Amino acid sequence: MALIEFVFILVGVCAVFFCGIRLMRMLMVLFPKFWYPLPENFFTSMGKWAVITGGSEGIGHAYALQLARHGLNVVLISRSREKLEKAARNIGRRSTGRKVKLISADFTKDNIYGHIQESLRGLDVAVLVNNVGILPSEIPCKFLETTYLEEKIHQVINCNVKTMAKMCRIVLPGMVERGRGVILNVSSGIAKVPFPLYTLYIATKVFIERFSQGLQAEYKSKRILVQTVSPFGVSTSMMGYQKEDLITFTAEAFVTSSLAYLKAGDQTYGSVRHAILGFFFQNIPKWVLTSEAFQHSFQEFVKKRVGA
Repeated sequence: MALIEFVFILVGVCAVFFCGIRLMRMLMVLFPKFWYPLPENFFTSMGKWAVITGGSEGIGHAYALQLARHGLNVVLISRSREKLEKAARNIGRRSTGRKVKLISADFTKDNIYGHIQESLRGLDVAVLVNNVGILPSEIPCKFLETTYLEEKIHQVINCNVKTMAKMCRIVLPGMVERGRGVILNVSSGIAKVPFPLYTLYIATKVFIERFSQGLQAEYKSKRILVQTVSPFGVSTSMMGYQKEDLITFTAEAFVTSSLAYLKAGDQTYGSVRHAILGFFFQNIPKWVLTSEAFQHSFQEFVKKRVGA
């Protein structure tokens, strides 16, 4: 009898402890500025420059703007020179006079990294934001239904996977040598679960998460912070500039929120609302997400959202 009572007490203690841990984690998500405070000079203590891929618009541009406001000069890397120059003018108007360096590069191509490495030579890089990414198609579809599939496979893997690894290869040695630095790799909230119709895209984002976790383990002792940021809805050109709502943030609102979680661990959703959505997605039975009915409904939902 005494043994049974002991087992029940032990189970009760474990349950209370488990619930306490879950409650603590919830509070930490709700109040990041209290749990993960950043000193005012955090970014400038890491160096003088931020390098942002896909920095001409959307989430990348929002990161550039926020990091400039925190005192860093910024390097914007993107394909369109016209969009880069427009972004530079916007940062100049809205920040505190930080320097802006522009590098034109098409990340779907192969032979671009020598030029990027030479352009970044000698810069004291504090933050690298690997943000650039593309979808195989605007409207989600089955893998074999992707238009120009062979070309899209090459482009998506080059842009979403190879770019991140190569940019880390270029920037990380300097961070290791100086013993400081931050690398932010932008993934996606839906990479947490199997998600048909975005199969190729999600696979690249899973690579980002695993690569980032390994990189953090390897270089944490060098005082380098590597974090994956996994948003759900953000109103960008990739998402057809969907209207802001409970789930969908403007790029600036999302980036402002995500920077508050910089010390929250090697992975973050970047906001309370997206963290709740992530919990919901991870607890949906797998058969629901992989069913034909869900795929059809989701495809129609996206079409309506982007006005297709």
